[in-house]
Amino acid sequence: MFTGIIQTTASVAEITPHVKGQRLLVRSNSFFPFEIKIGDSIAVNGVCLTAVEFGKHFVAFDLSPETIKETRGFKLNDEVNIEPAMRLDDRLGGHLVSGHIDGIAMIESWQPEENAWRLKITVPQNLLAFIMHKGSITLDGISLTINAIVDDQIDLTIIPHTYAVTNLKQRKAGDFINVEVDLLAKYVARLMQKNYLNLA
Repeated sequence: MFTGIIQTTASVAEITPHVKGQRLLVRSNSFFPFEIKIGDSIAVNGVCLTAVEFGKHFVAFDLSPETIKETRGFKLNDEVNIEPAMRLDDRLGGHLVSGHIDGIAMIESWQPEENAWRLKITVPQNLLAFIMHKGSITLDGISLTINAIVDDQIDLTIIPHTYAVTNLKQRKAGDFINVEVDLLAKYVARLMQKNYLNLA
């Protein structure tokens, strides 16, 4: 599990074929601000991946065909958001994030607004049932709060700190971004859909 609070960013240094998928290697200009061990879960742009190799300035992961298919993918030299899995004694600064991508959204507009930035994205229709005003959403691993919803578009405000410490500053209109909707909303929808709860 993760919280959606990005701890650092890194650059995609290598993408190579591996088994039936790919091996992804990301490199940091400085030390990673957390301990890394082989087998650790680390969210990269919101995608939960397992560390298979690491050094002072890099971490490598294996990408399965499913991961490649269901996410917006990775490109050489891309800046990516990095968050290690949370510990049980961690503060929950953002919200509960599983690291399992639900869909891919497109950035419609990205504009400065007073002391912040206004981000508007279009989300897949099948995710709208899990999205609500002032609810939580995860974009490329970043925990954000929804300001407004109009049809299939949602507005979000990006504060200066989030802009500075994540890869959002590299994004532009027309770019695609990984989306994970609120985990609790998915569980509630599942329970109601299958009528597992006897509310009578």
